[in-house]
Amino acid sequence: MLVRTRSSHRGQEHPVSTTDLPSAPTGEQFIAAQASPEFQELRSRLRRFVFPMTAFFLIWYATYVVLGAFAHDFMATPVFGNVNVGLLIGLGQFLTTFIITGLYVRFANRELDPRAAAIRTELEGGSQ
Repeated sequence: MLVRTRSSHRGQEHPVSTTDLPSAPTGEQFIAAQASPEFQELRSRLRRFVFPMTAFFLIWYATYVVLGAFAHDFMATPVFGNVNVGLLIGLGQFLTTFIITGLYVRFANRELDPRAAAIRTELEGGSQ
């Protein structure tokens, strides 16, 4: 059986044999993969990063909100020119978001992606 796919180059169609495509794993194979020690380790590593980082950021954000609501004098303390502590902490929220994102990307590239790729390869390889 041939499937026609449209190329991004000038709308040309190219035939692709479906026998070249890997068959989809069954539901039972997905459940077995999810129960595997490799998958459990992957989930554990993800949670060990995500939960503490989320807690840290939520506490950091809540502190900012509480300071803004109840420590007006502190937040209005001038640092230089028209820049005050509240503005710096607010900008720090954005900076923290970018730092956490970068840390997660680095963590995922080093720790999660190789493990996920191994699980996927095993799952797809076992379905042929």
